[in-house]
Amino acid sequence: MEQVTWDTLAAARKVIAVHINYPSRAAQRGRTPAQPSYFLKPPSSLSLGSPDAPGTVERPAGCELLGYEGEIALVIGKAARRVGLEDAWSHVAAVTASNDLGVYDLRYADKGSNLRSKGGDGFTPVGPALIPADAVDPSKLRIRTWHNGDLVQDDTTEDLLFPFAQLVADLSQLLTLEEGDIILTGTPAGASVAVPGDVVEIEVTGGDFSTGHLTTKVTEGTTPFADFGAGPKTDDTQREEAYGSREAAGLAPAEPAAAASVLTPALKAKLESVATATLSSQLRKRGLNNVSIDGLQATRPDRKVVGLARTLRYVPNREDLFKTHGGGFNAQKKAIDSVNEGEILVMEARGEKGTGTVGDILALRAQVRGAAAIITDGGVRDFTAVADLEMPTYFANPHPAVLGRRHIPWDTDITIACGGATVQPGDIIVADADGILVIPPAIAEELVEDCITQEKEETFIFEMVRQGNSVDGLYPMNKEWQARYAEWLSLQATEGAHGD
Repeated sequence: MEQVTWDTLAAARKVIAVHINYPSRAAQRGRTPAQPSYFLKPPSSLSLGSPDAPGTVERPAGCELLGYEGEIALVIGKAARRVGLEDAWSHVAAVTASNDLGVYDLRYADKGSNLRSKGGDGFTPVGPALIPADAVDPSKLRIRTWHNGDLVQDDTTEDLLFPFAQLVADLSQLLTLEEGDIILTGTPAGASVAVPGDVVEIEVTGGDFSTGHLTTKVTEGTTPFADFGAGPKTDDTQREEAYGSREAAGLAPAEPAAAASVLTPALKAKLESVATATLSSQLRKRGLNNVSIDGLQATRPDRKVVGLARTLRYVPNREDLFKTHGGGFNAQKKAIDSVNEGEILVMEARGEKGTGTVGDILALRAQVRGAAAIITDGGVRDFTAVADLEMPTYFANPHPAVLGRRHIPWDTDITIACGGATVQPGDIIVADADGILVIPPAIAEELVEDCITQEKEETFIFEMVRQGNSVDGLYPMNKEWQARYAEWLSLQATEGAHGD
């Protein structure tokens, strides 16, 4: 295999980076893009990785958040313009390891372009060796990152959101990818922050090939920013983004209740007034066909519940990890103890029915906190006591076993899957005896207004059928019936105005 050389870097006229491409990163960020999106890094950001000695990168003076991201870099071997998916990979000469470095302290200054935050000199180390693209399967590469010797990123390209061939083909539709150009293909979960003195190592492997370790040591810059341009500044939002979570950044847990402003009392009342069947049909009209949490039963089937989702994820039990994550104030207890008035705690238990995911004490704590409901696609312990609570719980089945039999409580307030539906923190949940629906907050107002209109129409249709009319032309209404419906609405409004 060849080593990455300065000639390789000198040939690069463009460095193109993908925002989100690994499912693990998408889950961490709480958003999954439908299509790839990109930003440019200047070729001057490239630096050469050496197999013999670590390179260095300077954290600019006054900056706090130098983020590292282990990535697989594609090196274009021949020009690509409007190529198809089947031909795209043949335009890649090699893959290598890269580190997409950036300072979150400057993200505000060039929002969207990442020029200041990601474009600094030395902010794109690559190397040390090139893996021939034609010698490996692009869907079977592995990337690992070590921070001060600890493995922090470990993922494969097997289930990328956007396979490498798609990136090449997609970019080539608009611009010519030239020989030597470099595409950074996204980073998996685990990217974080390095401080002066830290060492970051990245390796890409595929089959019998390895890039070797791309090693970068962080140094402290001493030259302050001039006052005629943007200077570094940061806040807790940027710290959370840089470290990957509030917990990793050493911050107090967020208060998702701030999102409650989305679910105003007026909107909540409207959602409570319409049937879940009507909501489901209007969601379907908008192309949302997989927004029901299925297969669960309720302790209070007579109740209708509307609230904002908080989320908790369990992973399959592994005894060594349960020792570190299962005891103490674990993710399950954190979720229960931070749920707020009117919120609904939704749990991802993978449909595993062989153990409980909540019992009487924790369910009672959620009720005392004001939770509107608990939803889990796993089991419930202490079923009789849980069922006696005023707060409804939706669950797969009762089960006496404790948590550690099948589950580890892992993390909270992330995108999860429950009962076959994707649920994000802040989604609106509507649950009753007919089912459980997940409503994207952005469409809730428009959705419920259309539901109210639909139910008025169905009230009219029901009355007409009761009077003996055929459903032919009435359900759905043809033009003649639509005209009669308009008259009926006008009459209803007049009677309402007179108090009749």
